[in-house]
Amino acid sequence: MLDGAGMPRRRSPPLHPQIHARDEGAGVDRRRNPRLHPQIQASEEGGGMAHRSSPRLHPQSHASEDGAGLTRTSPVESASLPDDDDMLREILLRLPPQPSSLPRASAVCKRWRRLVTDPKFHRQFRAHHGKPPLLGLFEMSNKGIVFKPILDAPDCIPSQRFNLGRYSQTWHCYLLDCRHGLVLVKNSRQDEVVVCNPITGHQRCLAVPSELRMGHLRGAVLCAAGDHGHVHGGCHWNPFKVVLVSTARSANQPLACVYSSETAIWGNVISAEAPCQFFYPGVPPTLIGSALYWLSTSDVMLKFDLDEHISAVISVPPFTDDFHYRNCRIIQAEDGAISFAILSYPSFQMWQRNVNGHGVATWLPSKTIDMHAVLGLPSLVSGWLLGHDEDTDEIFVYVGTNVYGVQLKLMQSRKLHETSCVNPYYPFKSFYTPAIYEGDEADMLHHP
Repeated sequence: MLDGAGMPRRRSPPLHPQIHARDEGAGVDRRRNPRLHPQIQASEEGGGMAHRSSPRLHPQSHASEDGAGLTRTSPVESASLPDDDDMLREILLRLPPQPSSLPRASAVCKRWRRLVTDPKFHRQFRAHHGKPPLLGLFEMSNKGIVFKPILDAPDCIPSQRFNLGRYSQTWHCYLLDCRHGLVLVKNSRQDEVVVCNPITGHQRCLAVPSELRMGHLRGAVLCAAGDHGHVHGGCHWNPFKVVLVSTARSANQPLACVYSSETAIWGNVISAEAPCQFFYPGVPPTLIGSALYWLSTSDVMLKFDLDEHISAVISVPPFTDDFHYRNCRIIQAEDGAISFAILSYPSFQMWQRNVNGHGVATWLPSKTIDMHAVLGLPSLVSGWLLGHDEDTDEIFVYVGTNVYGVQLKLMQSRKLHETSCVNPYYPFKSFYTPAIYEGDEADMLHHP
């Protein structure tokens, strides 16, 4: 076919439909189909030709020809992610706080191991997660003081790993408290209390002050780190405090005394003005703010202010006597106030203590939970309150033949294990990474 100038018009062959050419006069204009080759566009006008590269596919180079001249820019190397320790550290910080996370990461290569074994990284890891995981529960059973793991493999820690040695013998030792990765045990045979660190295996024996030996002794242990940015759960080498309380047999006078590991001495014995009957055994104290609270077998509780070192006796809610003290706990309300919880299965009732502007305190019912409405709990008529995690507001109840963990805020439950014993539980929480220090990842990754 001829056009007006007598020049033959060329068509694209069937194998190359993307090219179309048109000659106008003496000039030829060839265009490529942008759908198939969007990166190349060519035009000829007279004797000039221009080639342009699509910036989407070739942003690093641009070429132009003006007449016979050709100019090309230097290629720019594409940007890559920085391969530095800071970025890798930020990634590793976001690993779950479960026991197997860091040991597994340390086994990847020497570089990862160097990062996750750095004490600075451990502090950052704890600060990022805020609260340590619940590793298990200490229990006073007929076999002594034993640790009951509640995590699944590979995070499940064998019971023998947290054995307290000779202080696990129940015939002369019993649990007083468990907090901040430490366990407090009373050794009746020696009139002493023992602070145990189950992770490191370290123990410290403290002689009970003579003024407190004749009464019913209860106690608390807690980390005494003064850094406001400190996160509990890795307090292996930090200073600690022990608070012991007792009631004199003659006048039911509550007495308290504080031990500081920084000074290695007991302070003065502190007494409360109001009387208080025996403290209920098997119920550890509750830490709310800067104060510890103990239940007693009477209609009062004992408060000990850790800052002011002052003891005070507080009345409990005016409830009826158709309950067992084992089914009572002092817990912290959502607004930080003191709350008193009673399990009369299947009902779980909470009271809140309010103080008016004149300093007068009153107890008011705040919430009642139908435990049968909690997903996963069986519809039985009896149950026992075995323990309480004061950080997560989780309670541990015995229903039927099983122990359940119940999240009060989420209204959810999880089955922990089956047992025939109804014993008090002491939650044990910590960032557990000893295998990194010991250089034996297999200890953490393989369990019976």
